[in-house]
Amino acid sequence: MTSPVTVIDHPLVLHKLSLMRDKTTPSAVFRKLLNEISLLLAYEVLRDLPLTTRTIETPIESMDAPFLAGKKLCLVSILRAGNGLLSGMMDLVPSARVGHIGLYRDAKTLKAVEYYLKLPDEIESRPVILVDPMLATGNSVSAAIDRLKEAGAKDIRFMCLLSAPEGVEALTAKHPDVPIFTAAIDSHLNDHGYIVPGLGDAGDRMFGTK
Repeated sequence: MTSPVTVIDHPLVLHKLSLMRDKTTPSAVFRKLLNEISLLLAYEVLRDLPLTTRTIETPIESMDAPFLAGKKLCLVSILRAGNGLLSGMMDLVPSARVGHIGLYRDAKTLKAVEYYLKLPDEIESRPVILVDPMLATGNSVSAAIDRLKEAGAKDIRFMCLLSAPEGVEALTAKHPDVPIFTAAIDSHLNDHGYIVPGLGDAGDRMFGTK
């Protein structure tokens, strides 16, 4: 059976990730790095998108040229930190449809609480890329995938920056059909549900909040 997890350990990805881990990296630089790294991750996540051919005229002759096939891609961000990955992917695939799922983690139970949901039409016919920088407990991502499946999505992939083994295990157990793409799998979760060594709270690092 193919592993549901792909670790994208390209040297440029690892270099930028190390800069993001550094607690002295300012928010503006952190956001720029997240945008850049999302482009690099997206190339791997989108590697097997279906293609079709169309006849075009080059300056030299006609040819059957490859183009993306099927419905336009759907990118879905888990608010708020997911928007950092979303912006880079939209630069790469500007024609993609975009959805948002608002979730926050209850500080006591670590369970996901939904407060917003807006998804594109015909999501059942679109490849869906769900993005969130961190896969920690897996509760928020699992809840988001539940909602996507309820809306009819069938081809779902999850892209994140960092993962914890506990989150990978939980997400794979609940949604074994959803492949995970991540830049690194760290050591473990601490008692507060944060990834160790991690990079802190991605949303706070992006926006300079506490």
